[in-house]
Amino acid sequence: MFSFLEGPELIIVVVLVLLVFGGSQLPKLAKNLGQAQNEFKKGLDAGKDKSDASTAPPVVVQQPPVVVVQPPADAPKTDS
Repeated sequence: MFSFLEGPELIIVVVLVLLVFGGSQLPKLAKNLGQAQNEFKKGLDAGKDKSDASTAPPVVVQQPPVVVVQPPADAPKTDS
């Protein structure tokens, strides 16, 4: 995850986080981040469920056939 941070850089980041948030605030911060992550995952799952429902095949309604009436073959032809 933090492949760009090696030993000394990681230690500096941890010390800065401790200075900014304080030792007593870190458990609360971690709990809130965990809850936010869970809510985000639930939202993604809900979005997947909704998209699965929208990809269902459409309902096909058959319409009655169209009947074309042609004049009989022995009928006289008229010029119009």
